[in-house]
Amino acid sequence: MVNWILFWSIITLPLATVIFFASKVLNIRRNKRRAVGFFHPYTNDGGGGERVLWCAVKAIQEENPDLDSVIFTGDHDASSQSLMSRATDRFGVHLLYPPKVVHLNKRKWIEEKTYPHFTMIGQSLGSVYLSWEALTKFTPLYYFDTAGYAFTYPIARLFGCKVICYTHYPTISLDMISRVHQRNSMYNNDASIARSTWLSQCKIIYYTVFSRMYGMVGSCAHLVMVNSSWTQSHIQKLWRIPERTKRVYPPCDTSGLQALPLEREVDTPKIISVAQFRPEKGHGAQLEAFSVAISKLDEDSPRPKLQLVGSCRNKSDEERLQNLKDKAVQLNINGDVEFHQNVMYRDLVRLLGGAAAGIHSMIDEHFGICVVEYMAAGAIPIAHNSAGPKMDIVLDEDGQQTGFLAQTVDEYADAILKIVKMPESDRLKIATAARRRASRFSEQRFYDDLKAAIRPIICHSS
Repeated sequence: MVNWILFWSIITLPLATVIFFASKVLNIRRNKRRAVGFFHPYTNDGGGGERVLWCAVKAIQEENPDLDSVIFTGDHDASSQSLMSRATDRFGVHLLYPPKVVHLNKRKWIEEKTYPHFTMIGQSLGSVYLSWEALTKFTPLYYFDTAGYAFTYPIARLFGCKVICYTHYPTISLDMISRVHQRNSMYNNDASIARSTWLSQCKIIYYTVFSRMYGMVGSCAHLVMVNSSWTQSHIQKLWRIPERTKRVYPPCDTSGLQALPLEREVDTPKIISVAQFRPEKGHGAQLEAFSVAISKLDEDSPRPKLQLVGSCRNKSDEERLQNLKDKAVQLNINGDVEFHQNVMYRDLVRLLGGAAAGIHSMIDEHFGICVVEYMAAGAIPIAHNSAGPKMDIVLDEDGQQTGFLAQTVDEYADAILKIVKMPESDRLKIATAARRRASRFSEQRFYDDLKAAIRPIICHSS
C-alpha cells in the first residue's frame, strides 16, 4: 500500500505542479493589461542603455498615449515620480507622464557576483526567473526588453505578450568565440584560460552551445531593433530573423550639444572620457596613453588635462574607480587627471562644452553614444578602431576628417598629441565636420525610426 502511495506521489506531484502553473499562466494571459512593460532591472546605471530606455518610453507615450508605460525595475527606491525626474535630470528626456513601476525582488539572480563561474549562462537563466516574477506581478500586452535579456522572450510569449526588444549588443558574438580560438586574454577571457589549450577548448564548446541557445531564444522576438551595423550583422547571424530585425541608431543629444560654441580653451586643452566605470570601457589604457602623451610633450606645447566622467553601478565599480585614481598616482599624472562620478546632465554638458577632444577605448563597442556626443559638442573624437565607431560614426563627412581611430596605447597617445599641437583653425575644421556627422544620430531620428519600427506590431496586433 505504501509503495502505491509513493508511486502515485511521484507521478502526480510533477503533473499537479505543471497543471498549477499552466492554469496560473492561462489566467494571467486572459487578464493582460493595455500597457507596454519595459524590462530594465537597473534603472540607475546612468549609461547609454538607460538613455535608450527613457527615449523609448517617451516615443511610446507619444505614439500610443492610450497605452500605459510600466517599468520593471529592481531598484526598490524607484517611484513613478523619481524615474520621471531622473529621465529629465540625468538625460534631458521629458516624459509625457510618469510611468508606472513594478518592483522586482529577485534581481540578485542576474547579478554578476552571483555567478563566479559560467557567469553568462548563469545571468541568462537568472533573467528567466526574474522575468517570471515580473510578468506574474503585471502582464502587459507588449513586453519591451531594453536591457538585452533575450532568455526572457520565450517566457513573455508564454504569458501571451508581443515581444519587442532593443538590442545594444549580442550577449555572445562570433568575435568572442574567435578570441578564445586565438587564445587572446581580455576582460571576458581570463589569462589562465587563454594560456591553456584544454581550458580554451572547453570554453569554445561552452560558447558554441550558448550561442545556439541564444539564437533560439532571440528568434522568439516579434520585433528586434539593433543599434548599429556591427550589432545588426551579429544578431542576424545568431537569431536568423532578418525580416524582423531593424537598425535604429540610439538617441544622442545632438541638438542640445550642437548649441555649444566650437571654440575651446587653448592654454589647457581638455580631453574628456565619458563612460561607466566598467572593465570593458578600458579606462586604464586611457590613463596609460595620456601618460605617454604627457611624456612626449614639447616644452612650448600646452599641457592637457584628462577628465574621466562616469557612473558607478555597484561596489565593484566603486573599487574600479578607486583603482584608476591609484593608477593615476602611480603614473605621476594625478595632477593632470580629474574624476567626475555620477554627474548630473547639465554638468556633463558643461564638461563636454569645454573639451577639445573626447577619448573612447572600448573594444568592439556596439555603437558608441559617447563618441557621437563628443562630435556634437565640438570635441574631436579619439575612438577605438572597431565596431560601431569604425563602421558607423567616425567616418569622413563630405570628404573632411571627423576624428581619429586608434587601437594601441601609442596610437592613442599620438592622436592626443596631434590634437593638442593642432592649429586652432585645423581643429575647428575637423570639429565642424564632426558636428555635421553627429546630426545623423539625433534623438529625433531615434524617435522617428523607433515609431516606424513598432507601428506594425502595436497598431496591427490584437
